[in-house]
This record gives sequence, C-alpha cells and structure tokens, in this order.
Amino acid sequence: MNVNHDAPIPEQQHIWKHLDRFAIEVPSWGFANTGTRFGKYLQPAAAHTLEEKFADAAQVHRLTGASPSIALHILWDFPNGIKDVAKVRELSQQYGVRAGAINPNLFESQIYKFGSFGNPDPKVRKYALDHVLESVAIARELGNVDLSLWFADGSNYPGTQNIRHRIDWFTECLAKTHDALAPGQRMLVEYKPFEPAFYHTDIADWGMALLFARAAGPQALVLVDTGHHYQAQNIEQILAWLQHQQMLGGLHFNDRRYADDDLTLGSIDPYQAFRIFHEIQFYQWEHPEATAPAYVIDQSHNMKNKIEAMVQTVLTAQELYAKACLVDYAQLATLQQECRLVEAEECLRSAFWTDVRPTLRAWRQAHGLPEEPLLALHNSGYIEQISKERCSKNQAAASSYV
Repeated sequence: MNVNHDAPIPEQQHIWKHLDRFAIEVPSWGFANTGTRFGKYLQPAAAHTLEEKFADAAQVHRLTGASPSIALHILWDFPNGIKDVAKVRELSQQYGVRAGAINPNLFESQIYKFGSFGNPDPKVRKYALDHVLESVAIARELGNVDLSLWFADGSNYPGTQNIRHRIDWFTECLAKTHDALAPGQRMLVEYKPFEPAFYHTDIADWGMALLFARAAGPQALVLVDTGHHYQAQNIEQILAWLQHQQMLGGLHFNDRRYADDDLTLGSIDPYQAFRIFHEIQFYQWEHPEATAPAYVIDQSHNMKNKIEAMVQTVLTAQELYAKACLVDYAQLATLQQECRLVEAEECLRSAFWTDVRPTLRAWRQAHGLPEEPLLALHNSGYIEQISKERCSKNQAAASSYV
C-alpha cells in the first residue's frame, strides 16, 4: 500500500480523525510487580516508586501518542493520602502525563476480611467510607477525575451473610460517596461475578451495578471490565443496554482465557475487543451528542515485560479501534433493518479483516511518533537502563519474598 503522508486518502483521513481523539489510560499498577494468589515473579525493570510509574507511563505515551493519563491507586500510590497530591501534580508536569482515574483500595487491609461497604460491622463500613471520601477529595484536587470503585465484598459459604442487609449497607455508603462528589466528578461502579468471594459477590453483574449507580445519584455510572464476566457472556449486549440507559461510564480492557486472567488486550480474542469498539462507535454514530466512555487498561503483566506489554496493548487497542472506524454504519443499519443477515455480518467482518497497520504507521509518522513503537522501544535502551537502575530494589524484594 503506497501512502502519501502529506495527503492521506479519504479512508485514511477517516481513521486519522478517529485516532486523533482516541485515548486509553494506562494503570500505575501495570508497571509494578504484581502476581497471583499463588505468588509473583519479580522483574528487574518493575517500577517501585510513583515517579518510576510516571516515567514508564510517559514512555508508553511517547511511543504511541494514545495514553496521556495514568490511573492511580490509593494506598499503593498515595501512602500519605491527600498529602501526596502535590507530588502527583509535580510528577504530572515533569513527565507530561496527567493523573487519571482514582481507585480506592477496599480489599487489602485486614479490616476488610468480611467486607467493606457490605461489612456487618458499622465501624468497618465507616472506615471504608472515610477512605473512599478521601479518595473523592483527592480526585477533586486533581481536576475532578473519575472515581473508580471496585469491591471484593461477598461471602464464600451459604448462610454466612445476610445478602439483603448488605444491599442496604452498600446503597447507603454509595449514596454518601455520591453526595461528596463535586460538579463534574463521576463515580464509576464496577462489578465482578466472583473472586475472591465465591458464593456471592455483592456487586456481581451489570444489573446490580446499574441499580446501585442509579440509587446513588446522577453522577454515578457503570464501569465494565472485559475480564469480569462468565465464559461466553455477550459483553457487547451489556454495553448496548448500558448505553441505551445512558449509564456506561467506562471500560477496563484486558483479555482472558478463563476468567479474570488480566491478559494483554486481544491476545486471546481480538474479535471480541473489535466488537466492543464497534458497539460503542455504532451508538455514537446514532447519537453523536453522546459522551464516549473512558477507556482504561487494567492488566497484570506477570510474565511479559511490563512496558513492552503495555505498549503492545495500546497498539492493539489503536488497531482494533481503527478497524471499528471502518464499519459502514449507514449500510449496516439498512442491512439490519432489512434482515439481510449474511450481508450485515460481512459488513462487520470486512472491517475487522482490513489491515489498518499501514494507515497507523502513516498516522504515527505524521504525528512525529515512531512508525514501529515496539521496535523503537527495543532500540531505545530504556528497558535496559531502568533494569540497571531498579535491579537492586527488585533483588531485595525478591529475597524478602522468598
């Protein structure tokens, strides 16, 4: 494919326009050492400090041009709470990456053994609520960024908890959280069918999240994690319902083979990620006034090099998003209305099978980005550099872990 970088063809112009406004947030925890319930394998280049996470996030954005913000985790990134806001602002200015969604930590402390917002003990619920309210204040100080709420709350054995009472406790705490939001702030309620609670989870599916968000108030929306579903569940249908109800706030992207595997986007089922982008863009084609949901990466890179995996994920997201931009929605709408099934499916499939990589390379060159970001990362020596700088800290962590 011969590409004129100065004058892209109409199809390229269409993709370029969409790529110019596409952004996907990277998670701070994606650069740090993480693991499974069975252990973790430490990497010499893993980030230990918040500055190292910002540096790695800036490297990803520098290579891809699509990740201008970094999601932050209270407790891991704000050990001193709201006092660390000034440091975050300083790092944001230094590295050119703004602070993104704020994620409270409601699962690591020993006090949450029997839950946080759903805990039968009112003292524990107050402890959890105080933590979330501080997170709201931090998000407000950083520019009214999203508050992202995920709860590990639930139970493992029948009869051990009163599910109905826990619904009331969650409703009360979420309403108080919503009341603390500033104008323009959003509260995103996430769901997960199981893990670590295996009998019942307090917010187990999109319907529960929707009801809780609606009860909390108009600034509360639903957050969909692509890994938080049972096998064969139709995530696009869930998105369609949430968009139809104007309740889709954002997506956490990863891939999975079994459940919440946190694999890199598109590594198992790229067609699903394409269908997700398609469903969102189809809705926006019908409702141009609609606000696009927030796109955030939520992956645990345990085996792959963390920065390589993050760059790979962003590139995959750009590619699948660009493919979805090629769907002829006017034609598809007509084919659907006339029930021309094969033609309608082929209208979708032809966009998916289009090779958009040459167009992406041309877009990157036009924007002063490396045409092959992974190759540029390898040639930059950045991974080798940070491995040397951080190796001793990771070795010390490895010895203490063993």
